Amino acid sequence: MAELRSELKYLSSHEWARVEADGTVSVGITDHAQEALGDVVFVEVPDLGAEVNVGEEAGVVESVKAASDIFSPISGKVVAVNEVLEDEPETVNSSPYDDGWFFRVQPSDLAELDGAMDQAAYQALVEDDD
Repeated sequence: MAELRSELKYLSSHEWARVEADGTVSVGITDHAQEALGDVVFVEVPDLGAEVNVGEEAGVVESVKAASDIFSPISGKVVAVNEVLEDEPETVNSSPYDDGWFFRVQPSDLAELDGAMDQAAYQALVEDDD
């Protein structure tokens, strides 16, 4: 079973969101998603300073099996990108929730995350997929 964390919010498209202590929101893909993709070989993240919108494409993750769009779980300005992924995209496989985050957003409306799933709802979704 893929690892899930209770402090995260999840999207049905397999992204996660974590509200950080400074009020920004970190975004990445779930353990389930990285397992399904296999070995990640490339990650494209939004540009620093770019505006992203909830539910819209914000990047791409490519593996040896497939390429998948990354959707933003929240609207706002990109205030950080994980530069480690440029040279070490496989970090997404080894640490999807910690070192393998994709980007951070200064949210325009944190309440947008209210529409995302909690751990139990996402787990039910993933179990239905299996």
